[in-house]
Amino acid sequence: MFKKGTKLNSILTGSCPKCQEEGMYVEKNPYKLKSVFEMHEQCSHCGTYYKIEPSFFYGAMYVSYGVGIAFGVAAFVISYLFLGSTLKTAFIAIILTLIVFMPIIMRLSRNIWINFFVHYDKDWKNHINKNN
Repeated sequence: MFKKGTKLNSILTGSCPKCQEEGMYVEKNPYKLKSVFEMHEQCSHCGTYYKIEPSFFYGAMYVSYGVGIAFGVAAFVISYLFLGSTLKTAFIAIILTLIVFMPIIMRLSRNIWINFFVHYDKDWKNHINKNN
């Protein structure tokens, strides 16, 4: 399910969507907030440029909304339905969840967005050799 070559692997690991050989981000830890958005310009293995065009990742804001909703719903279900908290406590759980997981939500959104446009290529090494 998470094996190399799947979109899910690239999305969850933050690896290059084309070759999945290296991470797209300069800093692997998303909780180093100064560098949460810092990405390599291109993959050092296959040469894929991550910023396909100026302002490319603005589209990730739309994905971020959906991912945030999913995290919020999960927090509500866990808090209200499984733990039996009040609505007020469940609301606080949603807010805290969104604050705590915001760096992860931002990175996941970027990973999902780029994977809409760049697809895994199992023969990326052959394509590099032909171009040289």
